[in-house]
Amino acid sequence: MKKTAESSTVVGALIITIMFAAAFTVPGGNEENSGYPIFLPKKPIPFMVFIVSDAISLFTASSSVLMFLGILTSRYDYEDFLRSLPTKLIIGISSLFISIATMMTAFCAALFIMLPGRLEVVIPITLFASIPITFFGWLQFPLLVEICTSTFRREIFQEKKKSFLERWFHLFCEITIALPMAIMGKN
Repeated sequence: MKKTAESSTVVGALIITIMFAAAFTVPGGNEENSGYPIFLPKKPIPFMVFIVSDAISLFTASSSVLMFLGILTSRYDYEDFLRSLPTKLIIGISSLFISIATMMTAFCAALFIMLPGRLEVVIPITLFASIPITFFGWLQFPLLVEICTSTFRREIFQEKKKSFLERWFHLFCEITIALPMAIMGKN
């Protein structure tokens, strides 16, 4: 868990850096006088897709880094391993996946903005950009499912509640076996 959190923190920090820089260096640049993005009035829908996906990627990468830092700075108590740490890992991996997916969406939207009318270039690059997302999801999904099932299906680790007869039988055994042995041990 610690190694996964360390590696994912580095990836999340890189995504935060890239997405923060991309928010201020928009495709096409800004107008000199007003400071507004040049492509905003020319291509409003692809530009809004770029900005929204960039913002979502930045926020989800930030939340994933915070979750992974929460894992790394945990006290690692027994109780933490049952619920707290796995939940943080689930949130961290999920938000990192969303961050990578929206980062690629921002990249594809920027390509669409910068290469108008060149769909023969944009479409293959967009398809190739989806390969890392698919690969990451394919590798991390079994881990995510295993963590979710072991965290939220804890019944196998909890002690089963005893029925009325089982409690009375347990009390009877303690009285008839343990009590006489304790008395005999004191003599």
